[in-house]
Amino acid sequence: MTAATRADGTPIEVLLVEDDPGDVLMTQEAFEEHKVRNRLNVVSDGAEALAYLRREGDYADAVRPDLILLDLNLPKRDGREVLEEIKKDQELGRIPVVVLTTSSADEDILRSYQLHANAYVTKPVDFERFITVIRQIDEFFVSVVKLPPRA
Repeated sequence: MTAATRADGTPIEVLLVEDDPGDVLMTQEAFEEHKVRNRLNVVSDGAEALAYLRREGDYADAVRPDLILLDLNLPKRDGREVLEEIKKDQELGRIPVVVLTTSSADEDILRSYQLHANAYVTKPVDFERFITVIRQIDEFFVSVVKLPPRA
């Protein structure tokens, strides 16, 4: 699989923040099945996500992601808290965040956009549809959108 690259030639980095092993596996399979070219890094709770993004502890050498796929219902730190922390940080705030969650509740959608999510996507339960959604997110954020430079 050929890695997609940014304008400076470095690979596109995606951080998936997801606690459900089944959803992690489906996302990994979606990336592989449709030759999604990004590098996918996974953390399983909100506290781990913030440590990764801030390059703390085990994540001191983590590459800053170009895109974050964020579940809302996470252990330790809820996805809404993580989104708020990301968007109020001057450096992290410019990373696009796609909320990728099972919730289709109006209050979750509204709150996510109030916290400056770049997109809100409800996870399809059907695997084929899930693959299509992941591919569309990839195509949009890698092929259509100009991503900000890494800090």
